[in-house]
Amino acid sequence: MERRIDSSSFKGGQVQELANILKSKNLPALVDSDGKRTELPKPIFEMLADVVEQIQKGRSIIMMPEDETFTTQAAANFLGVSRQHLVNLLEDGKIDFHHVGTHRRVNFKDLRAYKKERDGKRREGLNELFKEVSEAGKYDTSYTGNDS
Repeated sequence: MERRIDSSSFKGGQVQELANILKSKNLPALVDSDGKRTELPKPIFEMLADVVEQIQKGRSIIMMPEDETFTTQAAANFLGVSRQHLVNLLEDGKIDFHHVGTHRRVNFKDLRAYKKERDGKRREGLNELFKEVSEAGKYDTSYTGNDS
């Protein structure tokens, strides 16, 4: 089963039509061949709306289950780090993993959890730095970015 939706695979205004339907106040529904109508459950509706929004932006979408396993290289690519740095994170117990033979494998849900925690810590650090700079009076609020 193909789990990838390429934004270029849609014709004409198909994506815009979907976006318009998804903006409706009523939840969209599926209608079977006998005419039976079933409203989309809210979580599925919200995910579908997000998929359509990303496709409108020209992005391709890949759907995968949370327990999908990644090689160490794929996991490193996902996190934007070197493979060796990822291996160090695994060996230090910062990300759960398991072995398949002699190879390490990482579940997608564990990568997402680590990334969320890492990004949160980075955000906290930046907020603290901004606070310190502001309190020291070193932040110039009059700067507009126009050097001309």
